[in-house]
Parts: sequence; structure tokens; C-alpha cells
Amino acid sequence: MIVQSISGIDLKFETDSRLFSYKSADKGTLFMLEKADIKNDDVILDIGCGYGLVGIYCAKKADPRNITMTDIDPSAVEYARKNLANNGITGVTVIESDAYKNVERSDYTVILSNPPYHADFSVPKAFIEGGYRRLIPGGRMYMVTKRLEWYKRKFISVFGGVRIIRCEDYYIFMGIRNAEKYGI
Repeated sequence: MIVQSISGIDLKFETDSRLFSYKSADKGTLFMLEKADIKNDDVILDIGCGYGLVGIYCAKKADPRNITMTDIDPSAVEYARKNLANNGITGVTVIESDAYKNVERSDYTVILSNPPYHADFSVPKAFIEGGYRRLIPGGRMYMVTKRLEWYKRKFISVFGGVRIIRCEDYYIFMGIRNAEKYGI
């Protein structure tokens, strides 16, 4: 069991060695959550949720009924559901999905992801391109990686601009749908 405090919110997680960052919360993910501006009325998608850290943290800050968590791995989906219960959260939608394939909503105000950046770029490419289409105008996509140039170019090509925050060895990217109207 991992016990994690994020911005004063204490959470607990069961994990499995087959899942990303199973021994402790990933530093990059924690940086992303510190920088993401989550509001109570946000409609949030945690894409590639793993055992659920991002979505569960968001469910403590926003209405759980407005949160969707997805992962392609059935084991991750199972652990995300367990961890919602471990943290006393109900109302979150958890979906087994390859990127956005099984996601019906397209009215998100926030999408968050820590994609597998050790693989080729097909996964983050699908996440970024699909995320733009799933956000409402003014909606924000946050993504954390250790690579700069490819992600910077991709966010600019899809969103028209990007804000980048460096935290140690990580980069947090924020794209806003219709960025030109929102000062990016």
C-alpha cells in the first residue's frame, strides 16, 4: 500500500508490480498535479490512469461525477476501481479504453496524462490529438514527460501554442483549446 499526501490531501493506493510507478508516486505526476489548476466544477479526464493516482486526487478537488479515468490495461482499471473504494470515492467513471476509443464524452475542461514516453510517440500523439477534440473551448490539457522538443512541437501543432514548466528533469505541458483566445 502506498500512502501519498498531495497538496495536503492524503491518499492510499494498492498497486501491482505490473503497473507504472507501483512502489511510489511518480515525481513527474506529482509535479503535474501541483501545477494543474483543478476547480470544483471541472469535467476531468485522466487518460492512462494506471492505478488511479491522478483521477483520485482530482476527485478530492472536483465533483467525482465529472471525472473519467481510462486505461488500456484491464489490471490498471481494476486497481483504479479498488483505489477509488480505498479512498471512499464514488461516482467516478472508470473505463477500459485504448486512448479515447471507448470514451463517449467530449465536454472535458481538463485532461491530464503522464504517457509512456519511453515507447514510440504513437501513444502521446493519439492522446494529444484526441484530447484537443475532447476539450471544450478554453479546456486545458496537461501532460508530463522527460522529453521536450517532440512534445513542444506536437502541442504547438495541435493546440496552436503551449505553456511549458520545467520541474527538475520533467516538463509539464499545458495546451488550451482555442489557445489564441486565451493568451498562449
